[in-house]
Amino acid sequence: MSDSDEQVEPRDTRDVIMEATFRALSEHGYSDLRVRDIGEEMDLSRQVIHYHYDGKYDLLSSFLEYVIDQYEGSVEVDADTDPRSELETRIDRCLFGPEFDDFTHWDRMKVYHELYAHAQNDEEHRELFNEHYARLRGSIVTVIEDGIEQGVFREVDAELMGQHITDSIHAARERRLSLGHEDAPEEARRAIREFILDSLYLEL
Repeated sequence: MSDSDEQVEPRDTRDVIMEATFRALSEHGYSDLRVRDIGEEMDLSRQVIHYHYDGKYDLLSSFLEYVIDQYEGSVEVDADTDPRSELETRIDRCLFGPEFDDFTHWDRMKVYHELYAHAQNDEEHRELFNEHYARLRGSIVTVIEDGIEQGVFREVDAELMGQHITDSIHAARERRLSLGHEDAPEEARRAIREFILDSLYLEL
């Protein structure tokens, strides 16, 4: 073990490797990424990566789960939030996200969407994204169902509306990331509020 290895507690090793993977992916992209590039982004020796992961694919699979867990944690809302506030908060957090110490929300979304694009050719990663999409969509559907039950939302097909909102969020983020349309998230939020939420809310 090198002196640099001793600087990190064992429980933090995975986080160090994952954050190094963020930096390496941001710089090199998915196709050109090498385990060596990840090793160069952290203070630990590269052997630590090989100890924990069986090659690049195993590492990126673990990284994808890490990204998804981090993203889902960032959009959680307090359990006692009323349905209207919860729905708007979830939409805002999905569109704009929190800020992180080392990367902005959009730095992280860039890496997320690059992995998302490559998932079409990878059954295992595609399944992870399918499960992730189902959870995000399901959380919005549940809020809508709760609002209907509590009499603050009108009767609608909660499943269909939840899918529509979720797809609008994904499309806006992709437009910003792939096409450079900086205003896409804000435009999506205005459209969701005007054409979806205003028609959903009952008069208070």
